[in-house]
Amino acid sequence: MKIGVFDSGVGGLSVANAIEKAFPEHKVIFKNDAEHMPYAVRSPEEILPLVTPVMQSLVDEGCQVIVVACNTVSTTLIEPLREQFDVPLISVEPLMKLASEMTKTDVIAVCATPTTLASAHYAMLKETYTSQCTVIEPDCSNWSLLIEHHDIEEQHIADCIKPALDAGADVIVLGCTHYHWIEEEIAALASDAVAIIQPEAFIIEELTQVLEQLQ
Repeated sequence: MKIGVFDSGVGGLSVANAIEKAFPEHKVIFKNDAEHMPYAVRSPEEILPLVTPVMQSLVDEGCQVIVVACNTVSTTLIEPLREQFDVPLISVEPLMKLASEMTKTDVIAVCATPTTLASAHYAMLKETYTSQCTVIEPDCSNWSLLIEHHDIEEQHIADCIKPALDAGADVIVLGCTHYHWIEEEIAALASDAVAIIQPEAFIIEELTQVLEQLQ
């Protein structure tokens, strides 16, 4: 079976690698939109016509399920995309529920793109799961572009993350798949008491269920 993975850039490649490791018997096709990335500060109206042809190409190549490995797209456009494409779409989103269950200080840092943070879906997640917490949203607006070009430095990451850690954040939510590539660097800045969470394990879990239904 063919599994499609889409992201704006190299972020989704980490997800594709995790899927290949979990399902070696299936073929994973990864596609991105490097020409138009970053999506970080683009509006949903601007992003939709960029995403659609790439998604269509995955369907045309026979993908029976597609992982939309982009929080920006998932939190703003997943419903229009599900209406347009007649294959199961697995989305990603900031893990606010898990963060609320894990935090002991009730202070959570969410690293995500401006478009994700401005989305109605993210606002719903915050209200539903973290209304009793302090949610800090560091300015990560240029991270995806810097990561794409292998140009992000530890000091820049520290400048963004340190204030949240100083404020008592004991859970850091990675709400952009690009940030998976600097998870180790973020961990090195935090104490062992700080959890860093991202959705790859949950993607694998949901994909397992979808593949069972399709077979």
